[in-house]
Amino acid sequence: MTTMKPRVRKATMTNKERMEALLRRERPDRVPFLGGAITTSFAVVQNGGTIADRYIASYDTGEKGDRVRKMVYEAEKKAAHDFDWIFAPMIYSRQNRGAFGGEVKLPTNKYSQGAFVTKYAADTPEEVMALAAPDVKACFTSEMIDFYWWVYEDKDENKPFVIMNGSSFNTVAGIAGYDNMCKWMLKEPEVARHLCRLAADYEIARGQYFKEIFGVENVLPLGASAAGSNQLISPKHFEQFALPFMKETHEKYLAMGYKHLCHHPCGEHNRNMPYWAQVPLGKPGIFWLGNEVELATAAKYFPNDIIAGNLETTVIQCGTPGEVYEAARQVIEKGKSLDNGFILMPACELPPLAPVENVKAITRALNDFGWYD
Repeated sequence: MTTMKPRVRKATMTNKERMEALLRRERPDRVPFLGGAITTSFAVVQNGGTIADRYIASYDTGEKGDRVRKMVYEAEKKAAHDFDWIFAPMIYSRQNRGAFGGEVKLPTNKYSQGAFVTKYAADTPEEVMALAAPDVKACFTSEMIDFYWWVYEDKDENKPFVIMNGSSFNTVAGIAGYDNMCKWMLKEPEVARHLCRLAADYEIARGQYFKEIFGVENVLPLGASAAGSNQLISPKHFEQFALPFMKETHEKYLAMGYKHLCHHPCGEHNRNMPYWAQVPLGKPGIFWLGNEVELATAAKYFPNDIIAGNLETTVIQCGTPGEVYEAARQVIEKGKSLDNGFILMPACELPPLAPVENVKAITRALNDFGWYD
């Protein structure tokens, strides 16, 4: 157990103001915790829903989807207030697998952790080469757009922006599967590059479509790149396949006028860090780490961006409240030492079935150790 003395103080900022201060490159009164999209399933379960509801909100374009989307939004808002988080709801489009024509099955019971693919859009090199990027507009109904306008315009004291699922190397694997992606990088690189081109074109078109509807103010594109981790591909292949297309996509998002981008290099990316440093994130952007990469390492490669992370999700799910509190304290103290600015976040999505007392322990650690001098 830690012997450090908690520094309990009275807040002088709301969570929204803390986030806005960081984006202005100013120091907030206390380290913030960014909730929203990464806490959705947990919030829904705590509100009496199921994990499947989170995916129905993304995939179902009918009346049921509209009803569930509102429930998910209200659950996220309530959790943000209950646990003292920044509220940053996600504006969902149909996930990349469904957008390209694949088939996805939703969770079937309360223990399922996510949707899973039953058929990819392409299983062979010939099918990949015949694919074209889908029409982004076809991923939305007018009812969905109306709902997202309501989300965008709804005022909340904890909400500095809405999140759109943006530029992401995961889309590459979502089209044809991780096995095929890795195999074609080695044996048929032109097919792998076509996958990367399709994914980049789709992500760029999605960013443009969101801009046409909502503009770029108070919108934060968020991408994740588990598909680029060194548990799956080598740094050489990251440089050859992931880097050029992610760099292009981010540059075009910024050229559209998006001010800040957030990216999550999920998993082991230590050997990729010199390449990640070439991917622009904005002024500043947010680099959200898994627990495999040290906060100080990321800060070295991204000296002008905000560093976020990297509280291990296994501890949140399986540890005791005391263990979670101590793990959160350690991450907070490391993050506070950075000059970049720091946001406490889980290393990946908050476990949907995490014990409530463990999540409360994170809030206690923030309020005990998160204050700046």
